[in-house]
Amino acid sequence: MPERTFGVVPAEILLSHTGLDFLQGVIDGRFPAPPIAETLGFELVAVEKGRAIFGGVPQHRHYNPIGVVHGGFAMTLLDSALGCAVHTTLDQGEAYTTLEIKVNLVRPLTRDTGPVRAEGRILHRGRNVGTAEGEIKDAGGKLYAHATTTCMIFPAKG
Repeated sequence: MPERTFGVVPAEILLSHTGLDFLQGVIDGRFPAPPIAETLGFELVAVEKGRAIFGGVPQHRHYNPIGVVHGGFAMTLLDSALGCAVHTTLDQGEAYTTLEIKVNLVRPLTRDTGPVRAEGRILHRGRNVGTAEGEIKDAGGKLYAHATTTCMIFPAKG
């Protein structure tokens, strides 16, 4: 596997690929992973049309003052997985943005949880709106959080 780089590609490169091809390029190392993945220590591990999976390991550095992983870690993993599930459906020249996300944190993540996976799946892909759902589970399949999102899809301006 190539050494991971982090950064943001110019818009003209991003928009010259389908959403699925671009995200597969991030996994393959043709394109850099986004800086937020470096900040929180997670990565895009799999994509297919309508589906995206991120993996990460909750660590002590993610803790909040009450002694568990901050909810923002789970929310960011889910926002990434659900948004990228929508992103896999984009044609060249299309863009999207999250309009709304609803997250349910059903049990706390800790540094003892071990690796977790956030999987996002497309529910609906219309001309202007995409919706997706997903969850975070540990290696044994235990549920930690679940979410839904609504994304606006639009022609990108170059």
